[in-house]
Amino acid sequence: MVVMSSLRIILQASPCKTLWRKFQIPRSMPVRPCSLYTCTYKTRNRALHPLWERTDLVPGGERQSPINIRWRDSVYDPDLTPLTISYDPTTCLHIWNNGYSFLVEFEDSTDKSVIKGGPLEHNYRLKQFHFHWGAIDAWGSEHTVDSKCYPAELHLVHWNAVKFENFEDAALEENGLAVIGVFLKLGKHHKELQKLVDTLPSIKHKVTFFSSIT
Repeated sequence: MVVMSSLRIILQASPCKTLWRKFQIPRSMPVRPCSLYTCTYKTRNRALHPLWERTDLVPGGERQSPINIRWRDSVYDPDLTPLTISYDPTTCLHIWNNGYSFLVEFEDSTDKSVIKGGPLEHNYRLKQFHFHWGAIDAWGSEHTVDSKCYPAELHLVHWNAVKFENFEDAALEENGLAVIGVFLKLGKHHKELQKLVDTLPSIKHKVTFFSSIT
């Protein structure tokens, strides 16, 4: 069982066409599959960074996932206001299997579950959250911190409801999405996370749904 620990926030405002684009890497660097795929012992020691297996780059640019967050490169901005997170549990709709992972989706027609402040100019509504994990404890997180991998990573995906009419439009444009990433590590039993784990056998197959887990 994994529980939340050492929260790190990754705000991504990217013009990516979908949430699952590939990352271009130098040919000289070793690669392993994305952590949404099965990680194996065979590839465990090939690289510290969970790089994508293919080198597609759509669209071009340097702000592509996954990234290695380096503390020595971090710059403090005294002008940033605190990031405010306000979630309403009643907006949780269902959990579903999209064929390669599972998503927990939320009702997003109003500003009931939003984040604001920090580097964000507008309110961003919560659309869904999902996890990245591996087959072994040492691998799983999509991103790394100073080349350190975590067993899993939680992504809470939000969209800019001020500039765009819906999530699909926001996902196509710059500053359309804001994603909070939380690194997870092994720990004590977490009863709230266990509610989610207990529902997974109900969505074994692609495009199957399970009602609200709240």
